[in-house]
Amino acid sequence: MRDLRPMVVPFIHAARDKMNALEKRSVMALASVYAMRMLGLFMVMPVFVLLGSDLTGATPLLIGLAIGAYGFSQAVLQVPFGLLSDRVGRKRMIYIGLILFAAGSLLAGASDSIYGVIAGRILQGAGAIASVLMALLSDLTREEHRTKAMATVGISIGLSFSVSLVLGPMLGSVWGLSGIFYLTAVLALVALVIVARLVPRPHDHKISADTHPAREMLGRVLKDGRLLRLDFGIFALHFVLTSLFLVFPTMLQDKLGLAATSHWWFYLTVMVTSFFAMVPFIIIGEKKRKMKPVLCGAIALLSISTACLAVVGQSLWAAWGVLFLFFMAFNLLEASLPSLISKEAPAACKGTAMGVYSTSQFTGAFLGGTLGGLLLQMAGLEGVIGLMVISLVLWLLVALTMPVPQYTTSLTVPLHEVAAARFDEIDENLRNLVGVKDVVIVEDGAVAYLKVDRQDFNQDQLAHLDFVRQGNNS
Repeated sequence: MRDLRPMVVPFIHAARDKMNALEKRSVMALASVYAMRMLGLFMVMPVFVLLGSDLTGATPLLIGLAIGAYGFSQAVLQVPFGLLSDRVGRKRMIYIGLILFAAGSLLAGASDSIYGVIAGRILQGAGAIASVLMALLSDLTREEHRTKAMATVGISIGLSFSVSLVLGPMLGSVWGLSGIFYLTAVLALVALVIVARLVPRPHDHKISADTHPAREMLGRVLKDGRLLRLDFGIFALHFVLTSLFLVFPTMLQDKLGLAATSHWWFYLTVMVTSFFAMVPFIIIGEKKRKMKPVLCGAIALLSISTACLAVVGQSLWAAWGVLFLFFMAFNLLEASLPSLISKEAPAACKGTAMGVYSTSQFTGAFLGGTLGGLLLQMAGLEGVIGLMVISLVLWLLVALTMPVPQYTTSLTVPLHEVAAARFDEIDENLRNLVGVKDVVIVEDGAVAYLKVDRQDFNQDQLAHLDFVRQGNNS
């Protein structure tokens, strides 16, 4: 009989290189849920300082607190939600989170008082399902497609933020603040239907180090100076972003004479052009391995553009140029920091590192709104801009002390069931491979997590190791 293996094997490998229909459906559904949730959180940001002043009891401090309040409950509850999903199920925790998010939106929409809106924003953030969504993504995708799946979710978040800056002013001019909150509740209910109808229920939970935080790895992550610098970076970035929307909408309307109904086109043109402008720098940083200069340059540009907010005068074009530079740097940093976390995280610690990173991000949003609102009340626009500049200059100093980033990527290597006595031997053999920087073996899961430099590492090296299960490497 004719040997069909030379014909069949390429088809098998081609199939492994592509997501199957179930994975594609799961990834797109979860990415859309993530996007709808973030869209609802962000839509109020560019209009709240303008429309929220009509709420009973509103002060600049309380308006700032309302803008950033969701970050407090997000930061506190995100990791507990993820860990609880191991016990009661991923989809159940997502349902609970989306119901809380919808309830918070309805509460904020029905409130005439700033205090009711703050309570609604906190309740919105209490639906802290980001870590649960990523864990479910891990359950429903194979290791070799995990990076692509996470990248799809990341793109959906970036798009939802850009769209929110356009939709927020458009909808706010027609429906007001309450209308935006009610639409957010509708989006949460649509997301519930998507999860129920389109997202499969996994047969079991796969605790992946790529997507799931682990308490035993927390200490290692919190002691890593490289990671702590990046955590401070995302804290400062979202601290400044939240503070920006306390001052810039008012500047557009009161100082530059642009009616609130026209803010949407201003943000639209800025976001589209700034996105394309930052792409070449991403390529330079990644392909040319110049990430530290690109990162520090972006922070410096963000600092300069923020300082220029105080001197734009009454020129709408000058304000457009300043905001263009701001968001070119912001988008570059927002895209680069998660990639750097992935590169710098020790093997088998990426999920934990991302958990700490996300908590830092939401803490920055909360404090940016709260402290920014306090300064707006005490010192006006100039006080808030001064605080933003100080935060960014401090971040620049921290970034300049950062060692040159590692250019590594995570690799998951499934192992055959072997005797426990062989694990030391396996660890040594893997570390001796060219291009391998770090190895962690999870004995219970029969899997090894590697950090490798793709320029030096050849995956064919694994084919000669008797303890490696072939065909499933990511």
